Amino acid sequence: MPVKVASEWLNSCSGCEIAILNLGETLLKVLPLLEFVHIPVLMDHKYFGQTGEGDTHHLDIPPAVVGLISGGIRNQEHLEVAEAMRQNCQVVIALGTCATHGGIPSLMNGFDNEDLFERYYRGSETTDPHATPSDPALPGLLDRTYALDEKIKVDLFLPGCPPHPDQIGEAIIALLEGRAPQLPTKSVCDTCPTIREGKGKVKKVRRFTQNAHFEVGRPLSEMHCLLEQGYLCMGPVTRAGCAGANGEAPRCLIARVPCRGCFGPVQHRGNQLLDMLNALASNGIDCASVTDSASLLRFSGAHGLVRVASR
Repeated sequence: MPVKVASEWLNSCSGCEIAILNLGETLLKVLPLLEFVHIPVLMDHKYFGQTGEGDTHHLDIPPAVVGLISGGIRNQEHLEVAEAMRQNCQVVIALGTCATHGGIPSLMNGFDNEDLFERYYRGSETTDPHATPSDPALPGLLDRTYALDEKIKVDLFLPGCPPHPDQIGEAIIALLEGRAPQLPTKSVCDTCPTIREGKGKVKKVRRFTQNAHFEVGRPLSEMHCLLEQGYLCMGPVTRAGCAGANGEAPRCLIARVPCRGCFGPVQHRGNQLLDMLNALASNGIDCASVTDSASLLRFSGAHGLVRVASR
């Protein structure tokens, strides 16, 4: 009998759902073993019944063995949907860094809702000023963006922006086989083949405003570490996974650009900002040379790490 799967997207962009499609042949192999009973990105299924005339106080999400949830929780509707998924799914998987650590949307946690509305509806140079919407039918905003596990119990975390299809495939196959998935636990640096010569090479870091030094057409293993070239590369404090399961190099490094940290911290409750500053200091690099330290949390600002500045 196929395993029933429910999928939801909250404060997200659908990139994680595209990553599922990018499973390719693996998806074709596992699809006959799965039955998607709820997946708004692909099929119409109303929360309150297909006519919308049912019990208006109960979200109609069918029971499932596995619940896939992408995106963080930013408004009351997101919270209600997440709670309904938790109630109706035996296993909940946080899919993507927005779900596991808040993702890019959590950068807004540095501002309160009043500032958000002021900028969005009146302060933007490309927007005609307008009053903040006040229709009671609109879901109310929460005070900030939350990662899933701040509001509901999560059984498995698959970070990434988006997660690599290899990790998604491994999680699905492991669940079907009744075993724990084998997922990366090391840092991006541990999967990076660039040349590293050790401490003392660089005293300050700089923004990536010009190309790194490398020879066009030569393999990545012949390029020197970008951090040792003076670029702020988040590889030391970012969880591996973007390289996939076939021994490939990290995706950003393949393009000869620094890791931006999209898989979140190496340890789930790690702090990429503090960990990166510690890594720089331990290598003799001046932490004050980081011009925008808040950007070190660009993918992991939930769990209270990005906060509204005191006025």
